[in-house]
Amino acid sequence: MDTLKNLLIQKATNLRIHSILSTSEAGSGHPTTCLSAADIVSALFFHAMRYDTEDARNPNNDRFILSKGHAAPLLYAAYAEAGIIPTDDLQTLRHIDSILEGHPTPRFEWTEVATGSLGQGLSLGLGMALNGKYLDKSDYRVYVLLGDGETAEGGVWEAAALASHYQLHNLIGIVDVNALGQSQRTMYAFDIDTYCKRFDAFGWQTIGIDGHDFDEILPALEQAKSSTEKPTMIVAKTFKGKGVSFLENEDNWHGKAIPEGEQLDKALAELGPLHTDNSLQIEGPKSINIKSTTPTVCEPPNYQPDDEVATRGGYGIGLAKLGTANPNVVALDGDTKNSTYAEQFMQLHPDRFFEMFIAEQNLVGAGIGLAKRGKIPFVSTFAAFLSRAYDHIRMSAISQANIKYAGSHCGVSIGEDGPSQMGLEDIAMFRAIPDSVVLYPSDAVAAECLVAEAAAHEGIVYIRTSRPKTAILYDVDDRFPIGGSKVVKKSAEDSVTVVTAGVTLHEALKAHEILAADDIAIRIIDLYSVKPIDAEALISAAAETNNTLITVEDHYPEGGLGDAVLDAVATHDIYVHKLAVTGLPRSGKPDELLEHHGISTNAIVQKVKDVV
Repeated sequence: MDTLKNLLIQKATNLRIHSILSTSEAGSGHPTTCLSAADIVSALFFHAMRYDTEDARNPNNDRFILSKGHAAPLLYAAYAEAGIIPTDDLQTLRHIDSILEGHPTPRFEWTEVATGSLGQGLSLGLGMALNGKYLDKSDYRVYVLLGDGETAEGGVWEAAALASHYQLHNLIGIVDVNALGQSQRTMYAFDIDTYCKRFDAFGWQTIGIDGHDFDEILPALEQAKSSTEKPTMIVAKTFKGKGVSFLENEDNWHGKAIPEGEQLDKALAELGPLHTDNSLQIEGPKSINIKSTTPTVCEPPNYQPDDEVATRGGYGIGLAKLGTANPNVVALDGDTKNSTYAEQFMQLHPDRFFEMFIAEQNLVGAGIGLAKRGKIPFVSTFAAFLSRAYDHIRMSAISQANIKYAGSHCGVSIGEDGPSQMGLEDIAMFRAIPDSVVLYPSDAVAAECLVAEAAAHEGIVYIRTSRPKTAILYDVDDRFPIGGSKVVKKSAEDSVTVVTAGVTLHEALKAHEILAADDIAIRIIDLYSVKPIDAEALISAAAETNNTLITVEDHYPEGGLGDAVLDAVATHDIYVHKLAVTGLPRSGKPDELLEHHGISTNAIVQKVKDVV
């Protein structure tokens, strides 16, 4: 034991030296938070964790998530000491052409999930642990290193509650309690008993330790690994800047590299030389066989022409069919499954459905974790409530996650429930996510087909669904490729093109009939793919309809379908007139609200007449 302890102490010293040198070379970074956690990371990477140093993607590797992502230099130092990357590469930290970024991203293949927006790591670990315990039935463990300051984030406690609920004994968290935040002391300073009591109250096994004493660190990790029912949180008292006298437990060093010169020389002298003893052996994972699966083709839609089905209903039916066709598809919902209709997936595939309850941040965070373990998660709730999880959604893009979002109850058309339930910002939210796809079906056939398209697409997809039942518009054999659109009404006499999707497409079709009685012909395009957008179809239609487009959407004007159309045709001398929800909505019947907010049949008729 003494030999092991001495070797781990040496490794921790090396980690501290690498962290100081790399940040000093970069001229920026967070060395002091690396120094506080160096002993813990040494014990994890060179004793407790099992992983294949030759294969970052080994499905049974223990997973490590650095939730306190600003300690990235420590993470890279650990991989260098493990022989995974050359030590010299550490000096490229934060360079534009380096994979070693200021906070971890998957540009470095050993970083599965991006971190740095604090309070998200435990959610990501939750998803990975769910996968290991319930889906792959693997024995890997998920280790999450948190900072004490980030435990003020509500998402941490959402994850704590859900991990306990799902009895994720394979999830082990460590809180690095160094008591120093960015601008002041943290809420509980060094009171590790309070941290332990809080996690204990959420149903975790909790262990308080001195995070610089290997005689406490190593037994705590062994105790955590022996849990069979509860997740474990190790609460470790540490000192920021540990090992360097002028940094240790001192204010005003957060996010500051030690400048080259006298201070750097003093710090390195206090730490001593790098140790070259490589006798520590990293234990590899056990070999397991994860059953490979080959998706089959989804059962096609099956509706009668006179059916009326909400697009949220089409989503639920399509998701259930997709689950049958593709065993990698999983579904998560935020206690809205009887409204999003994700319950249809749950009824057919209960072993691949996870209820996240009213905890939208963890609904998304767990989905990201599942996606990074090879699953295709469909995450659903009301479109309005996804805004609560927007930072997690934003980070899912940085994590390059293959995750699908579905927001139901969009727009004022939900009716009497009122404005708090109306998703009116969601298209703008998801259009702003890099490389995202935004889909907006107008009938149940399209909804089903777009669920399958979303699953086949690698990356982030958002599907926007509506509450009201609407007519079936399309033949069950129709196809809806991402990036496409549908010309629903067309004639040689069309004077203007109306571009719309969702419930307002049905309003536009009624307007078409009214205008036809007045000898005014309009073209109607169903822009079911808002991003990527079918610019060619829009430009072609405009060229045949007096270079004029009218957009109609059950969404606020900023950033929605109308702005997507404007962006697509801005350089083509095309006039675009937007009808969208203006003002603050209220409760009312759907038809009343469409009328009140200027996106009804009557509003479309009037706008066409004004333009023509």
